[in-house]
Amino acid sequence: MDSPLINYLRLFRHIPAEDASLISEAFKQRAVKEGDVLFTSGHVCKEMFFICNGVLRIMIHNDKGAEVTYFFLKENQFCTILNSFNNEVSTEEGIEAACDGEILVVSKARLIELYQQLPYLKELIDQITQQALLDKIQIKNGYQGYDSTERYKLFLMRQPEIALRVSLTDVASYLGITPQSLSRIRKNIR
Repeated sequence: MDSPLINYLRLFRHIPAEDASLISEAFKQRAVKEGDVLFTSGHVCKEMFFICNGVLRIMIHNDKGAEVTYFFLKENQFCTILNSFNNEVSTEEGIEAACDGEILVVSKARLIELYQQLPYLKELIDQITQQALLDKIQIKNGYQGYDSTERYKLFLMRQPEIALRVSLTDVASYLGITPQSLSRIRKNIR
């Protein structure tokens, strides 16, 4: 049986069974619980994750030192801190499980070996991660210029599968509002 990763990659190109086995062996399955830290800020990110089930969040610390959710990623998405991963530089971003889930993990060293064995895979994963980066920017920018209530309503429409699974504290952080304000907004729109 193929993994969710292989099924996802096959949406973009044919992956022979032999190649699928190599890819599946390189990515290790891991169960995560809400709040599990997958990558801590201040380091070089040396792993890439593929989300089979659940939601991961990328977070940063704002100028006041408070943890802020920068973005959510869900099933069938790769997650890493791309600049840190590609250029081996430390980063101020971190990655945490926003809810319980299942992920596949590959180290950068193992991924490079895999790219040497299957040269087309690098181009494929690069295309997918670049498109995801553009999508992330578009989604994030789509909330600008709206007040708190409108941002929350847009979030519910644009990312309902995430809204249903992550904590309200994380949602408030992502939308740039306080948990108390989000609570008031939620009461007023029901």
